[in-house]
Amino acid sequence: MKSCLIVDDSKVIRMVARKILQELEFETEEAADGKQALEACIAKMPDAILLDWNMPVMSGIEFLRELRVLDGGDTPIVVFCTTENDIEHIQEAIEAGANEYIMKPFDSEIIQAKFSQVGLI
Repeated sequence: MKSCLIVDDSKVIRMVARKILQELEFETEEAADGKQALEACIAKMPDAILLDWNMPVMSGIEFLRELRVLDGGDTPIVVFCTTENDIEHIQEAIEAGANEYIMKPFDSEIIQAKFSQVGLI
């Protein structure tokens, strides 16, 4: 079973994403900010990361840059899931190592389509 770390400061978003991902047969873990996410990745690197941009403590983009230099940090498929939808943010995310980009709000179909595109399902 593949694993996905859900990183978002909104408990509701994490809950919705967890439900969708578990229906897609992913083992899920959650983090409320980039720092918690980094600690989770150091403990056990997930197959995928669903990542918010705007969070307290450490933003999604800061987390992604830190993740990609970790031992094994180049392995997880990172899908940004955010309200930041301008071309500058998308380009910055891709340059930092994101594999895909989802706009909020999202639903099961959107997550399924993006995860399928990047070869997770």
